[in-house]
Amino acid sequence: MLSPSDRARLQEAGVDADVLGTVLVHLSHDPRLPQWWHDLGNALYLAEGAKLPDQILEHLGLIAFHDALVVIGSDLSTLSSLLIGGDGATIFIGARCELTGGELYCGGASSIVLAGPLVATRKAVIDARNGGTIVVAPDQLWAADVYVATDDMHRLEDRRTGARLNPFGAHIRVGRHVWLCKDAVVTGHVEIAEGAVVGLRAVVRGQKVPAHCVVAGAPARVVREDVHWTYDDRP
Repeated sequence: MLSPSDRARLQEAGVDADVLGTVLVHLSHDPRLPQWWHDLGNALYLAEGAKLPDQILEHLGLIAFHDALVVIGSDLSTLSSLLIGGDGATIFIGARCELTGGELYCGGASSIVLAGPLVATRKAVIDARNGGTIVVAPDQLWAADVYVATDDMHRLEDRRTGARLNPFGAHIRVGRHVWLCKDAVVTGHVEIAEGAVVGLRAVVRGQKVPAHCVVAGAPARVVREDVHWTYDDRP
């Protein structure tokens, strides 16, 4: 079971108490994790039936870091990459998350929360760094090649003032029942409200997307209001 301090940390990162109550996990002592993983206060929790590919467990032991908390509540056998980039990273993947070919990166003092259920059909990239946070509520449908990132990974600045122009340690919140269409990009400080649809190749950057609307374009803009989307495909 989760320790009280780890439970509190997950809730602080944005995991709803009701979601935590549905994911029963145990602390993993997988022999593929190096001894330093445990010595430096890192923790990997797995739910019954939850899995990570062998190469991911091996890569977790390549670079030493402190105080990482990773909780996996789904079978992620088809995940392509999970990398931790510094001390104090927090990752929570809830039940019924499908991330076929997906890539996760969590930097130091950053967090990724996918409450689940979530279906990302192919090669979703989810990247939090520089103290940034990504919190995704339940009931998500993400098409192929979705990109969700707090930062641009490199600094862009004004030549005259030296001020940074692009996001650094941004916070992304995605509400319940959101559909991200193919090649959608979500980056910078973003809030996507419940029931929204982000259209094909749309770029949501530093924006708030209203509930129950469709946004499209780059930058994204509202093209339809008062919509409801469903998983079935019928006339």
